[in-house]
Amino acid sequence: MPPHPSATNQSAKAPAGPLSLSEHMQRGALFAVDCPSREVLQHVTSRWGVLLLVALMGGSHRFSDLRRKVGGVSEKMLAQTLRWLEADGFVLRDVKATVPPHVEYRLTPLGREVGERVQALADWIECAMPQIMAVRQAREAALPAEPAGVHRIR
Repeated sequence: MPPHPSATNQSAKAPAGPLSLSEHMQRGALFAVDCPSREVLQHVTSRWGVLLLVALMGGSHRFSDLRRKVGGVSEKMLAQTLRWLEADGFVLRDVKATVPPHVEYRLTPLGREVGERVQALADWIECAMPQIMAVRQAREAALPAEPAGVHRIR
């Protein structure tokens, strides 16, 4: 893996802040099989990770509120994804000492940073959906008909 440009020239200024994804990719860190950021990237960019981060951008939520808000997520996947995001430092689980216990989830400052980024991606996807759907439909129309009993992967 080649050194970062600033590492080869001692008189060059260090980057102002953390490296961008593209800078990391150029260096090869994300492509290394043992790169720990891959696991975090998986947690953040999974279907439920993105949706939970976006949901929590609106403020604190209880588990049941998140389950209702994020349609289609099972209790198991919701709990697992919240645990991942909590372990990565993006979500804070706040347990109130009441009977029954009252648990709320909210973003940490680091979670807010990553939430802003995935929300921008989700917003872009939503805005681009007409174009995406047009490409999908054109592709479908251009594919040859399938023989009986054979199903195309969509």
